[in-house]
Amino acid sequence: MLPTPVDLTLDEIQSHFGTDEKARQYLEEIRWPNGVVCPHCRNADHKRIWKIEENPEKKIRAGLYHCAECDKQFTVTVGTIFEDSHIPLRKWLIAWYLLCSSKKGISSLQIQRMLGLGSYRTALFMMHRIRYALAHPAFTGMLKGVVEVDETYVGGKTTGLGKQGRSVSGNKTCVVSLVERGGNSRSFVLDRITGQTLKSAIMEHVQDGSVVVTDDYFGYRGIPKIFSHKTVKHSAKEYLRREKGIDVHTNTVESKFSLLKRGIVGTFHQVSKKHLPLYLAEFDHRFNHRKDTDGQRTVSALKLAEGKRLTLKPLKRGLAERKK
Repeated sequence: MLPTPVDLTLDEIQSHFGTDEKARQYLEEIRWPNGVVCPHCRNADHKRIWKIEENPEKKIRAGLYHCAECDKQFTVTVGTIFEDSHIPLRKWLIAWYLLCSSKKGISSLQIQRMLGLGSYRTALFMMHRIRYALAHPAFTGMLKGVVEVDETYVGGKTTGLGKQGRSVSGNKTCVVSLVERGGNSRSFVLDRITGQTLKSAIMEHVQDGSVVVTDDYFGYRGIPKIFSHKTVKHSAKEYLRREKGIDVHTNTVESKFSLLKRGIVGTFHQVSKKHLPLYLAEFDHRFNHRKDTDGQRTVSALKLAEGKRLTLKPLKRGLAERKK
């Protein structure tokens, strides 16, 4: 296996993984840290798996393995978002790094120019594959401690926004985000922002007994008493107060929304409601690994590529599943 750098930088990608052979070896180390595992039958017995030597004359590609348990052949890309992709692995590796290290995102057109891809369509589908992998990590636990909850609107022009509510016309998309202070965040697209949808999101993702901090939007009234609900009154120009040892504010989730909106306005310019869940997953991943280096953030993302065989149909289905 190829030694993994202590930290992955763009310079190290270009110097250490400048060929597809080295890029493949690096992906093998990330996917199979304890040795090769057959993606077809999950056989991990190294005595029952052997590597087939590359032979261009016989059209045997590099990195090919054979499993004696299921009598099937495979490479490190089988069962991942890289499967059946004609884009070189070294370019995939650079794309992952650029997405994970760009604080406000990177556009598909920029990726197309930097990697010399054939078309914008190729670059867009490539980046959506990466976002799709980031959009489906298993939620291993509930958010707990102090959890900030807020909602925002993305895209379009604001019409019909009243002082007492969050009623807007259909040209904007509703987004709700829950952020555990010092921990992770989860963001979702909502068809409508109502008291019922907000409370459902809190009940589904926040652990009982946690402190839920929101603004004074009336939709948060009546949050179940299994939570300690604290409100900061933005309508009275209150943005922070100290109460029983807890800082009551929604500054963390609002700063996260600020990055999202700057990314959409300044980098992507326009994001459809259909694809917005993928972009939310991208920003959530960077936020959840904000204390990591760019290299660590990239490696943690690459580990999510397994089990994400992707074509256009599952991409569309995955978008629907991420909506709440």
